Amino acid sequence: MEAKQWTVQVYLAEEGDDTSARAVLTTRDGSRVEGSGRARRNPDDPAVPEIGDELAASRALTDLARKLAAIGWQDVAVSAGPAEAESRSW
Repeated sequence: MEAKQWTVQVYLAEEGDDTSARAVLTTRDGSRVEGSGRARRNPDDPAVPEIGDELAASRALTDLARKLAAIGWQDVAVSAGPAEAESRSW
């Protein structure tokens, strides 16, 4: 079995109470898929930057996962045909 490796890099940026994240998946052939996420600290909450990082990163990874799944389903539809794609148990 051939082992494959994809790399995901998460980039975080903070500006005041806002944290934004970008998750970038790169495959061996150089294809890229990106997801984004944001978090905003409630002014009544204590300032703990790691929490904003965690929430923004998790939202970026969730967005990335949704986009990757959509690409996969599109590829299934193209290879199997739209009618058959719905009956596949991928």
